Amino acid sequence: MSTRTNSSSLESLKPQIRAWGRELGFSAVGFASIDLGEAENGLMSWLAAGHHGEMDYMARHGAIRARPAELVPGAASIISARMDYLPAAADPWINLAAAERAYVSRYALGRDYHKLIRGRLQQLGERIIQHTGACIFRAFADSAPVMEVELARKAALGWKGKHTLLLDRGGSWFFLGELLISLPFAPDSPQANHCGRCQACIEICPTQAILAPYRLDARRCISYLTIEHAGSIPLELRPLMGNRIYGCDDCQLACPWNRFAQVSPLPDFQPRNRLDGANLVELFAWEEAEFMRRHEGSAIRRIGHVRWLRNIAIALGNALAQQPHNAAAIIHALAARADHPSALLREHLQWALSQQSRKHDSRT
Repeated sequence: MSTRTNSSSLESLKPQIRAWGRELGFSAVGFASIDLGEAENGLMSWLAAGHHGEMDYMARHGAIRARPAELVPGAASIISARMDYLPAAADPWINLAAAERAYVSRYALGRDYHKLIRGRLQQLGERIIQHTGACIFRAFADSAPVMEVELARKAALGWKGKHTLLLDRGGSWFFLGELLISLPFAPDSPQANHCGRCQACIEICPTQAILAPYRLDARRCISYLTIEHAGSIPLELRPLMGNRIYGCDDCQLACPWNRFAQVSPLPDFQPRNRLDGANLVELFAWEEAEFMRRHEGSAIRRIGHVRWLRNIAIALGNALAQQPHNAAAIIHALAARADHPSALLREHLQWALSQQSRKHDSRT
């Protein structure tokens, strides 16, 4: 080990790396070891229970998620970084209560974070190389089989909340990214868990996807259903989805620590296309070309136009069940796509149209 990369010099470099991280837009940077043996058993148990649903890539990668050294040979430590994304958006609770509006998860209102964070981490790694000389690193931002929450917890960026997301005293509205690096930085000391007896995230989950503290069944999670799940949404879950057409934030909205969250200063994450308060009927009218154009550079684009319409059809059906003043417009919008080539969408359209009698039936 050279004098520029011995343990004492690396320890003295950590404040500088944190400063570089702040210059690149990260709100916090921490250091962790590559040992995730403690988390591997929990991961394998979760997969064995089938709680990953149709996310086959989770099972395909299996234990490698808990073995970073197999992912990046030569990696000696991990630099974990956090980037705040909370946008200056319309009040989420008001939006959720307005059945005729669409609710989009706060993280997806602005620019897709994957390339942005990975690019900033690449710059951070290059600065480290300039300072230390040759080293190996690889940047990730939800782009490889990495246990991001566990790594960030070990790097003292927060603690694991009962909803399974990373959480700290400033809330949970942030993205995570990692640099797996060949330099052996000493790990930071993890934070204590400050959830206490609170179960707000568990109690508010619309579909009861949080089975117990720290245990999530993705198959019931609205974020999974609207983003990862490609097929038909289970009938019993559709009414519980409300107007959530892309993702769900309820567990974060209910978390007391998020009262202290600050709006992100980064313009990339501010709402686009008025998605923080858009009308369902208007969004349902977008043809594929408009969907692609409007969501250029957005994470929403990855679900494709048919799933976008599928999700909105469910929300329109749930709105119909409340007998809204614009029921005729909703029925017209749904009926206009009755001949859509997708059998998946047609099935959800038929279900949505059948919901206009749901509220009446529930009273008899």
